[in-house]
Amino acid sequence: MIKHLLSAADLDAPTATLVLDTAEEMASLAAREVKKLPTLRGRTVVNLFYEDSTRTRISFEAAAKRLSADVINFSAKGSSVSKGESLKDTALTLQAMGADAVVIRHPASGAPHRLANWVEGSVVNAGDGTHEHPTQALLDAFTMRSRLGRLAGLNVAIVGDVLHSRVARSNVQLLHTLGAKVTLVAPPTLLPVGVRAWPAETCYDLDAVVPDADVVMMLRVQRERMNQAYFPSEREYSRRYGFDVPRMRRLPEHAIVMHPGPMNRGMEIAPEVADSARSTIVEQVANGVSVRMAVLYLLLGGKS
Repeated sequence: MIKHLLSAADLDAPTATLVLDTAEEMASLAAREVKKLPTLRGRTVVNLFYEDSTRTRISFEAAAKRLSADVINFSAKGSSVSKGESLKDTALTLQAMGADAVVIRHPASGAPHRLANWVEGSVVNAGDGTHEHPTQALLDAFTMRSRLGRLAGLNVAIVGDVLHSRVARSNVQLLHTLGAKVTLVAPPTLLPVGVRAWPAETCYDLDAVVPDADVVMMLRVQRERMNQAYFPSEREYSRRYGFDVPRMRRLPEHAIVMHPGPMNRGMEIAPEVADSARSTIVEQVANGVSVRMAVLYLLLGGKS
């Protein structure tokens, strides 16, 4: 097993499959009366979050606690970071406190890679800028495999604000590694420069890909990262790229609809779709705990 999880590109197919298989074992704990394992007793996991997060931070905290690790939650607000402390000095402080693993979310792309040079423990990237979010890609892959029974050969459409989405980047890489075919669907203004080098096809027409999609993954429109107009209006965006009930009806019978959250209901996804039987949105949150347990277990204490 690798020492750090910084990018979905760190995972070859056997390693990624090992994480998913381990997550399946972790998920079986949910049915037990006592949901804890003693595997990481005596280990310390630090959640180092420089950006606001609900699902990811709580998910990592729950995962570490279910493995009996000690958890330290570090928020940039209310810490010495607000006084100007650098990432390196924060890292050295954590190192001195004996952190065995640091889970970092940071607005700067590449911050986890820098951190990995400064601490002796394992570093897990929980989202860096618009770059990557590898554990989200793992939990998405786990959800697809749980619902559809396989990943190889699936047609996966990733729709919306690809430009600002670290989730899209990690998913394209991981799903390609595991044998799925990915199509990115977005207006030209929301596709990044160099996207043609990605292992995915691109399309500007959502209605063209819906009938053949096994999975439709809707992305949140990240208005907080937009400093200019990327589309004429929210209404126009929703009409062309929002996933509504008529589009859902044109999906194959077995197909599922995903969203990494948080959602802009009524913009990129209709409430009726988000709450439908095809939707895996709540499952993704539950699966996130199992997948992050698997990652921490394999990095810190597990047997490969």
